Amino acid sequence: MTKYKLEYIWLDGYTPTPNLRGKTQIKAFDSFPTLEQLPLWGFDGSSTKQAEGSSSDCVLKPVRHFPDPARTNGVLVLCEVMMPDGKTPHPSNKRATILDDEGAWFGFEQEYFFYKNGRPLGFPETGFPAPQGPYYTGVGYSNVGSVARQIVEEHLDLCLAAGINHEGINAEVAKGQWEFQIFGKGSKRAADEMWMARYLMQRLCEKYEIDIEYHCKPLGDTDWNGSGMHANFSTSYMREVGGKEYFEKLMAAFGDAREDHIAVYGPDNHMRLTGKHETASIHTFSWGVADRGASIRVPHSFVNNGYKGYLEDRRPNSMGDPYQIASQILKTISTVPTEVSAAA
Repeated sequence: MTKYKLEYIWLDGYTPTPNLRGKTQIKAFDSFPTLEQLPLWGFDGSSTKQAEGSSSDCVLKPVRHFPDPARTNGVLVLCEVMMPDGKTPHPSNKRATILDDEGAWFGFEQEYFFYKNGRPLGFPETGFPAPQGPYYTGVGYSNVGSVARQIVEEHLDLCLAAGINHEGINAEVAKGQWEFQIFGKGSKRAADEMWMARYLMQRLCEKYEIDIEYHCKPLGDTDWNGSGMHANFSTSYMREVGGKEYFEKLMAAFGDAREDHIAVYGPDNHMRLTGKHETASIHTFSWGVADRGASIRVPHSFVNNGYKGYLEDRRPNSMGDPYQIASQILKTISTVPTEVSAAA
């Protein structure tokens, strides 16, 4: 029997954006445990805004698990929060109620800032560094510093070793700003892996004494970029049938549901979706071919392939909950009939 370190990870009850939480228990197994072997585990919900002190019990239900490459015999256990009966989803448990479709593919582009001593990594103690321009996909100490690339490379290795479908990294437009991409088939799977990638990044940064700043516009009303979490999406029908008529109906549905999308695309998005810095206004909906300033960017490949493939919703922000983002996208798609002609 081997003793495994089981790190139970969940989302707390803070709003509008939940925080990641984690605690460890040790269990002995003959080999790496299956999901079914992982027990329910209680926690004090009064400390995470998920219960009152007079009745504080909440329950963690394992739903996904991954090897933990940072620990010997470690297991990362992603959990849903349940009520004390262990069966009823807690009101904060968004994962349990979202729409899911294994034929729906999602690719999330997580932007974020490294922060140290209350300012982006690489910023001087007062004022600002040189203007934006050389930092995006930049190379060299003056552009990316001495530690950021070390962190993102280590994070990439951790994600891949854990079996998370991490698809790429790059330095972003602002000093101290970076991005990683996560892809998954099915809204739950994609969102699960985004939350786990966030967890691994935040835990990794502890040893560097650096924080991750997810706020979508941490530098306020300045010419410095904000952070998004662009959502690339497709369904089986979009990839295999598509067509111009269907696409136009789909865009009309997204326009009609604009407020529903904005409501779950992350807090403070009005600070980011200003119509500047390659964003569409929060008050409008638009689409455009290769247009980074549109609400939904349509790749040339989509049009050239007979209006088939994937689309990119550029409105979700870096603080958004990928469970709710993916679910809302699927809700809107579900309102569009698929019996229309596929002719371009």
